[in-house]
Amino acid sequence: YNEYKSYLSSKMANQDLYPAYSTFFGTIGAASAIVFSSMGAAYGTAKSGVGISTMAVMKPDLIMKSIIPVVMAGILAIYGLVVSALIAQGMKDPETYSIFFGFCDFAAGLSVGLCGLASGFAIGIVGDAGVRSTAQQPKLFVGMILILIFAEDKYQDHT
Repeated sequence: YNEYKSYLSSKMANQDLYPAYSTFFGTIGAASAIVFSSMGAAYGTAKSGVGISTMAVMKPDLIMKSIIPVVMAGILAIYGLVVSALIAQGMKDPETYSIFFGFCDFAAGLSVGLCGLASGFAIGIVGDAGVRSTAQQPKLFVGMILILIFAEDKYQDHT
């Protein structure tokens, strides 16, 4: 009876530390990282693309120089993919994946994803306005690049 009682108590303690739903939070964290980062990248690409299209009508020779915001926005989705893959790698065995790690992976994925979304908004807005203004005044190109770097740098500080 004592052996059975100790076996049950160890099983119950195991269920408290390693519940079946702990992998749910890790999975949601991985999904949040890729989904929100990709949404930010898509918005940044679309918004910057509108600026590039408008600028290309005035000065078609500046198209290749103005594609930098689109590339920087696309990198955001890659960051989300990398973090999502890292989270998925840590969830090998559900029996040893604790609720603590589930919550940590959820928080990591959510913070990376939402930072990617915010950075995508910033890159899209700065890219649109910067590309249009660079077409009118080429000296503004360096300023636009610096603002784009700072917009993406805030995202990299959280990864």
